[in-house]
Amino acid sequence: MGVGEPAVDLIAAWSLLNAEARGVFRDAVEVDDAAWARGRGWALSVALIELAYYRITNPVMAATARHVIHEVITDRRSAR
Repeated sequence: MGVGEPAVDLIAAWSLLNAEARGVFRDAVEVDDAAWARGRGWALSVALIELAYYRITNPVMAATARHVIHEVITDRRSAR
């Protein structure tokens, strides 16, 4: 069970992969532009919530959230 949105599975692209690997991943999963944009939005949304929640109490989670936010913002190849 999940949220019912397949694009949620794409969060890993910004959470775990660098820009080059993200492009390979996108080509491999063959998602359309709209799904990719939704996945990017989900990644940003989750990271912003995590950063706000863990900023003081869990520095490791906060750093991970900052990393994802950075990847989403600097990802120039997301739009095709």
